[in-house]
Amino acid sequence: MTIVNLVVPVTGVILIGWLAGYFNYLSRDISDGLVHFAYNIAMPALLFDTLAQENLESLLAWRFLLAFGGGSLICFVIVFLFSAGRARRDIGSRTMYGLSASMTNTAFVALPILHRMYGPPGVLPAAIATLFVALVMFPMSTILLEWQQQGVSRSWQLARKVVLNPLVLSSVLGIAWAVTGAPVPKLIDNLLKIFGDALAASELFAIGLGLSFDGVRSNLRPSMMLAVIKLAVMPALVWGLALLLGLDHRFMTSAVVCAAVPTAKTAYILSKERHCEEPLVASTISLTTLLSTVSLVFWLSVLPELI
Repeated sequence: MTIVNLVVPVTGVILIGWLAGYFNYLSRDISDGLVHFAYNIAMPALLFDTLAQENLESLLAWRFLLAFGGGSLICFVIVFLFSAGRARRDIGSRTMYGLSASMTNTAFVALPILHRMYGPPGVLPAAIATLFVALVMFPMSTILLEWQQQGVSRSWQLARKVVLNPLVLSSVLGIAWAVTGAPVPKLIDNLLKIFGDALAASELFAIGLGLSFDGVRSNLRPSMMLAVIKLAVMPALVWGLALLLGLDHRFMTSAVVCAAVPTAKTAYILSKERHCEEPLVASTISLTTLLSTVSLVFWLSVLPELI
């Protein structure tokens, strides 16, 4: 499978979704329904079905977690510290700058790419990266955004929100099933695979359909800077950590792919909830989505012995 044949169909589905919305062939409102289906049904089904059939040794991929998670956190900290600048931005604004450069869309973009590359084995690293985003990046950013308002009740709300996250819950249940060593019944396996097969088309099309470039021009300079960090600096850091930790070929490639995909839409949801840097985050998500095709082709080209 060549790099073009791997990347172009994935980004092509996003482009078709964007064209459908741009020419009003389909209402952009439909993207919300597709996202909810992918996030709450199709993706949890694929994660559970894959993880439940993995062996325990594969599930303990701590070096992959250190490579991907370390690169994500390093980028976040660098941008968070240096984004104060002359504007004297507050903690909330700096948090959103950091997230825009480091919260990666592992679930909606990296997962279908890795699934296409490696089949079911490619879901495991994407699942680990998704868990890191859900269990580390999301809570960390929420705590920073509520720095001066954090209380016990809010802490419990945050914990509950993380634990009941469909991706976290399905992954934990899948790992728990794998620990038992029991096979997934064929009937359940076939049912879950139907939802899993619907994942790539629904989520990628939804990303394109909901994509908007309104406001990009007014935030072009900072958004472009954040896009460069997200799509160039972060994958380079992750690759360096993967080499240092001695990751095998599949996990190294998966770590870099997870780092080289667009900024997650979760960052915009957080910014919208807190009314903090919404135009900047939306602009960065749009730019990274547009430029991720170039980023993915580049990184997959320079990685040795890709497939």
